[in-house]
Amino acid sequence: MKKRTALFAVFAVFLLLLSGCALFKRTDMARSTPEGLYQRGLEDYQDGHYKKAVEAFQRVKDEHPLSEVAILAELGIGDSYFSNEQYAEAELAYSDFLSLHPANENLPYVIYQLGMCHYKQIGSIDRDQTETVRAKKEFERLVARFPSSKFSFMAEKMIQECRRMLGEKEFYIAHIYYKLKRYGAALRRFEVVAKDYAGLGLDYKVNFFLAETKKRLIEQEASKDKEGYRGINRPYDYLF
Repeated sequence: MKKRTALFAVFAVFLLLLSGCALFKRTDMARSTPEGLYQRGLEDYQDGHYKKAVEAFQRVKDEHPLSEVAILAELGIGDSYFSNEQYAEAELAYSDFLSLHPANENLPYVIYQLGMCHYKQIGSIDRDQTETVRAKKEFERLVARFPSSKFSFMAEKMIQECRRMLGEKEFYIAHIYYKLKRYGAALRRFEVVAKDYAGLGLDYKVNFFLAETKKRLIEQEASKDKEGYRGINRPYDYLF
């Protein structure tokens, strides 16, 4: 009787192990499907494991390119890079999406993200503002192509922000000329800011420095004229 009980216990454990292996196989198979891989990438993304998310999304794209979730995986790659502050890689992923899916319904979002990739790389106003120009260009492209999209509404605000930063850059350069007493060059720069970047929060200080620069320029020219007059050699100067 004891022998039978022992054999039954061993058999039960064996069945349990078999069922466990089968469960693991089913789970692994489910995770290997395009939907399973995508879900894994989504979970990694939500947990902040962006590198792992990219790997899972990339597997969907490479192994199941015709799957319904492949397009979502491509977006996931771009979003994972973006959230991980790898903006150059994100830009490339979003650009590839635009090239591969020129009529996809997610284009407004993708173009907006392209603009944000550039915006996130903008440096301080004493640095080159190429990224600001590129961001502004992408946001303007979005508004022009999809004016009724909710992302276009967001892009319009970003365009204004980019314009403000470009105006700040012009003001920064103008102020440097002003401090160097190169008032002619400063005046031209201040006039550009007043004309091209009005209504962006720069008006008060620009108008102040426009007036001050014009005043200093007049004084500077008057001083030059006075110095020039003093420097004229009169015929009788040698007598004194």
